Amino acid sequence: MAKIRPFKGIRPVSDKAGLVASKPYDVLNTKEAQEEAKDNPYSFLHVVKPEIDFSDDQDPYAPEVYEKGLENFEKMKGAGVFVKDEKPAIYLYELTMNGHSQTGIVACAAIEDYFNEVIKKHELTRPTKEEDRKQHVRVGKMHAEPVFFAYKKDITLERIVEEMKASIAPLYDFKAADGVMHRFWALTEDGVINKIVETFEKMPATYVADGHHRTAAAALVGREMAENNPGHTGNEEYNYFMAVHFPADQLNIIGYNRVVRDLNGLKPTEFIDRLRNDFNILEKGSTAYQPEKPHEFGMYLEKKWYELTAKPHAFDENNIIRRLDVTILSQSVLTPVLHIKDLRTDDRIDFVGGIRGLKALEQRVDSGEMKLAFSLFPVSMHQLMDIADNGMIMPPKTTWFEPKLRSGLVVHVFD
Repeated sequence: MAKIRPFKGIRPVSDKAGLVASKPYDVLNTKEAQEEAKDNPYSFLHVVKPEIDFSDDQDPYAPEVYEKGLENFEKMKGAGVFVKDEKPAIYLYELTMNGHSQTGIVACAAIEDYFNEVIKKHELTRPTKEEDRKQHVRVGKMHAEPVFFAYKKDITLERIVEEMKASIAPLYDFKAADGVMHRFWALTEDGVINKIVETFEKMPATYVADGHHRTAAAALVGREMAENNPGHTGNEEYNYFMAVHFPADQLNIIGYNRVVRDLNGLKPTEFIDRLRNDFNILEKGSTAYQPEKPHEFGMYLEKKWYELTAKPHAFDENNIIRRLDVTILSQSVLTPVLHIKDLRTDDRIDFVGGIRGLKALEQRVDSGEMKLAFSLFPVSMHQLMDIADNGMIMPPKTTWFEPKLRSGLVVHVFD
């Protein structure tokens, strides 16, 4: 059963929250993060992506980078930008984007739930990214960014959340530069906290929606610390990590698109002819194409868009993995035609979140950096949970959730 507990969060003071709050570390590359944090010493990117404070040739995985992140956090605490709550709390975090709102319960999840499969995963992690996040946890002795979890709709939690939002003033209420509204509450009443904890204890599972690397890093470092602590009791803060738990029916997944560096020696006409084995192809000219239903794909090649529709033999609706569009693309195009066999390690392919739009795909191709782009229809939360419940793994870079959590609104420390 799912185990959560309150914690004494370290949070920005109210008038600095909007300045501190940053996009997650993995949404921006280094140059984008530098631009985002420019002229803002309070940006939490200085903590979670501290390579932005070094020269362009800096190794982002060097020890001094992780030390810099901790140093920046300590400076902000020393300057009174962050304060620590005196009483353990469970927090509520509401995000509103384009009229759509979702509210998550911020609490610490147990690392034992990660290892015993109560916290269900749907994606494999990349060793380099996992080790990077582990180093941030080890050096900082904190979980600086919450992971993004989902749970199946629960009426009791829904009622508590709505009652608390209506009766307690939010600690933070601001609009970020991208137009997303953020509101944040602290729940400190023992009765309310106990009811939330007890309700989670009745759940057979929670689900990693976004943040597999951060989840794995927190769990693995927690286990390391337990093994290295002769007086380990199981109640230490390193046995828990910070997560925002959202009801699955409130979440919004958008497509996670692909760009490819070359055509594996094929001419464009030869490549398109190879695709006709598994797809019906319709040329769309300069009109960008976003798929409108499963098994449809947009393809951008040589400044032209194409609509691809998978033929029935190219997928299996009775197989929860083979019916995914990311699987169809891999098994019908990437592997047999382009010889891209491992999406986790092959540098001939890259992934572009749907939030960046189809123009981003065109720009990557038109610049000459990439040769080919695909736009995909998003998977559903039902598919994600079905796969996780069956102990299966989605292909890499399948889900892109929006809106993204902001980092820095609360930090869990275990020093």
